[in-house]
Amino acid sequence: MSLQSLKTPESVVLYSRPLCGWCLEAKAWLDARGWKYVTHDTGADAVACERAIRISGTTYVPVIEVDGLVLGDFDTQQLEAFLRQHGYLA
Repeated sequence: MSLQSLKTPESVVLYSRPLCGWCLEAKAWLDARGWKYVTHDTGADAVACERAIRISGTTYVPVIEVDGLVLGDFDTQQLEAFLRQHGYLA
């Protein structure tokens, strides 16, 4: 399957924790594509933790918000499917 970018998001926010394997994979995925993003550590920032839970409906990380679209508790394959579904990847 192709990972060709169709468009680059205007805003990417990643809610994560430092030792979370899926979070580290998500960061590596974003970095490899040169996508800019803001990271919030839900373990150290209670406000970020509350927001991640509110927007995703889950207490698990990572949670990603791409131009207002939210995916919670995911791995990189789920992230790619989510981005394809919303027109970011071919």
